[in-house]
Amino acid sequence: MDVVEMHRRASEEFVRQVASVGADQWGDPTPCSAWTVRELVNHVVGEERWTVPLLAGGTIADVGDSLDGDLLGDDPASAAAHAARAAQNAVIEPVLRGATVQLSYGEEQAAEYVYQLTADHLVHSWDLAVAIGSAADLDPAVVDGIATWFKDREELYRGGGAIGVRVEGFSDPAGVLLGAFGRDPGWTPAWAAVDRLNAGFERGDVDAIMAEMTPDCVFESTSPAPDGARFVGGQAVREQWEQLFQQTNDARFEFEESVVLGDRAIVRWRFSWNSGDGERGHVRGVDILRLRDGKVAEKLSYVKG
Repeated sequence: MDVVEMHRRASEEFVRQVASVGADQWGDPTPCSAWTVRELVNHVVGEERWTVPLLAGGTIADVGDSLDGDLLGDDPASAAAHAARAAQNAVIEPVLRGATVQLSYGEEQAAEYVYQLTADHLVHSWDLAVAIGSAADLDPAVVDGIATWFKDREELYRGGGAIGVRVEGFSDPAGVLLGAFGRDPGWTPAWAAVDRLNAGFERGDVDAIMAEMTPDCVFESTSPAPDGARFVGGQAVREQWEQLFQQTNDARFEFEESVVLGDRAIVRWRFSWNSGDGERGHVRGVDILRLRDGKVAEKLSYVKG
């Protein structure tokens, strides 16, 4: 399958997913942790709107800031459909004649640019589908075509910070490709709460941490040995974490791995502090979380040794 046809199929699937977004879902989280559903759709529509002038010979300077900001208006589904059709029409002639395009990193073959666009549509279609609870219908032929193209580019993309760490453990072609792009094919909206909780701990931001906890949350600490202590309710839990960050010299959390399975999650972390002699002490541990209604209801903590 040529890249023009792959691009058409991938962009059509994205349009289908946008049309499935419920009125109350535009602010929901997505696997792209920095973007809500609306922000993700706006990103892809922006790419489509850029496609037309760039493939017509324009430059980034020519476009300037004309496509900044919200491009969806009051009817995101129509905005996505119209942008996709325009982009589909724009790619055909430049690819067929072997034209080049001016991108942020310099001159590039039009076909290579369209491969990039196709990959972005494919992955973001999956992002959008799992965010809104829709069936992620990735075209097998497009998956195979992008997997072949991406094989020699994966480390270049990762080295440039464009994708995350590869996620292993999947055998179906779509899962393997998503993992190569740093996606976990098992992602659910519960991942977002875990990611935000982890980010709050990394910043030492107790307000952000508590925003991800239910009012009746439970926390079991790692000390005193052997069973730790149990704290019930938001105020009691908040006090423990305020003490942790206030009384520990340069406390830092680093998160090594998160796994979400339904309403349960397992998070591996490393906690370190300034020991006062120029060295940092640390412990490594695990949290077992229980989630309810998009929040963390229970956090049971354990450490090595």
